[in-house]
Amino acid sequence: MNILITGGCGFIGSNFVRFLAHVRPAWKIVNYDKLTYAGNLENLADLAPGARYSFVRGDVCNRELVEHVLRAHEISAVVHLAAESHVDRSILDPHVFLSTNVLGTQVLLEAALRAQVSKFVQVSTDEVYGSLGETGAFTETSPLCPSSPYSASKAGADLLALSFYRTYGLPVSVTRCSNNYGRFQFPEKLIPLMIIQALGDQPLPVYGDGGNVRDWLHVEDHCEALLAVLERGRAGEIYNVGGEAERRNIDLVKQILAILGKPERLIKFVEDRPGHDRRYAIHAGKIGAELGWSPRRRLEEGLRETAGFYVDNPGWWRRVMSGEYRSYYESQVRGRLMGAGGSPT
Repeated sequence: MNILITGGCGFIGSNFVRFLAHVRPAWKIVNYDKLTYAGNLENLADLAPGARYSFVRGDVCNRELVEHVLRAHEISAVVHLAAESHVDRSILDPHVFLSTNVLGTQVLLEAALRAQVSKFVQVSTDEVYGSLGETGAFTETSPLCPSSPYSASKAGADLLALSFYRTYGLPVSVTRCSNNYGRFQFPEKLIPLMIIQALGDQPLPVYGDGGNVRDWLHVEDHCEALLAVLERGRAGEIYNVGGEAERRNIDLVKQILAILGKPERLIKFVEDRPGHDRRYAIHAGKIGAELGWSPRRRLEEGLRETAGFYVDNPGWWRRVMSGEYRSYYESQVRGRLMGAGGSPT
């Protein structure tokens, strides 16, 4: 299989690229990423470009380049991970979220249809469902009720993708995951931010009363789910992917502090963000029954592993926080990628 992974330098994307290179070594992987602020090619520094892996720097809104890449690499399947994804940023500037997440998805779907790909996986989020009460869980038939510009843009992209199946017969599957965590996550997200702040004995900002509940999914479990949907998922279907690990934010933060041996007095409650959903919970029975997937990593184990990554790799996250990582492409990798047949456009 020749597979195009959009957003392959982001957190989930880079983990998925590395996972596929390990478990499907015969596949050709093309990583297509714009390298915006959260796209870090250094995440894949150990994966050398060659016959089975190449990188193309490009915007999913660039119709000409997207079509060229699908043709030149004879792409047979697409896993669409490229997205602006941080809720707080979407509140400050909705425009870029609508452009990338909706219009970019449209460009990619049209190109995939013309290229006659055999599978298109639209990777989405449980945030499209909105907020839950104290009980219950989202199923694939739960109504969409997004609360932020980010989640609204993802809901729009999901509906657009499904419409291409119903209207044109493009073999699309949609996945909706709960909150991911693990190695190489950009430090603006909750878990890495709390770890890094704690390591420096700095205040840990917690929104509101800390009672917001999220279901936590290890990124490697998510990668296994994406592969299952790619290989065996039914076209036109939605698959929820959850970690079976609901926690209040405040309890999660306290657990991180305990792992790092830091005092709870570092916690600082701050003003809640607008439209902050109170609780998410995913029912992932469908992907379990149809594809045999279930999460394998316990949250306690995963948090220790994740904290260990940030403890052991201060150089990586300091380069990310300083912005220095953005020079990696130009200073170290550009020549090799061009020589390997990738397009640095």
